[in-house]
Amino acid sequence: MSNWEGRAGRRPPPGRAFACQPAGARGYAAAMTARQTTFLIRPVRPEEYEALGELIVAAYHSLPDVRNHQESYDRRLRDVTTRTEVSSVLVAVGPGVELLGGVTYVRGSDDPYSEALREGEAGMRMLAVHPARQRHGIGRALTQACLERAHAAGRKRLVLHTGSWMPGAIRLYERMGFVRRPDIDFTPAPGIDLIAYSFELRAVTE
Repeated sequence: MSNWEGRAGRRPPPGRAFACQPAGARGYAAAMTARQTTFLIRPVRPEEYEALGELIVAAYHSLPDVRNHQESYDRRLRDVTTRTEVSSVLVAVGPGVELLGGVTYVRGSDDPYSEALREGEAGMRMLAVHPARQRHGIGRALTQACLERAHAAGRKRLVLHTGSWMPGAIRLYERMGFVRRPDIDFTPAPGIDLIAYSFELRAVTE
């Protein structure tokens, strides 16, 4: 893993990630200057599982269009324990170990949380930021952490799916250099149309 410092308003050109600083032992340190929001990105701890699950549910329910299937999906969102057993769950924590957000990094096609990933691809799912802490660069930092993990693992691209009801997430991904992949859009349930984006890691400057 490596440390990286992100500043609000700074965007990487398409096909490139933020520059990486030397590797650190405890996670990704991200210092945001816009509103003096400082946070650390690291793997979630067992005592945080329940709180992270509730945070993710709250973030999804803050969206303007909560899906009809939400009750059943909420159970999956809350189940951080299962995700940590098979995938990597990262969190952003602020001063006083305040949970600010989280994301599930999907290592590859053999990960149970893979959404039809192909050989050489990694993914990310369930990105969420506390509703009161959004627009502070936390979602960008969590996404960047997944990109760095995928790059370190030698993956050729990172793939994700989102929905048209998540305009903020879509803006974030496009500003970071993700590109639309309509060829791998899919509908996991009636009325739930997921749209795909990918980031080509082979274009990242070493």
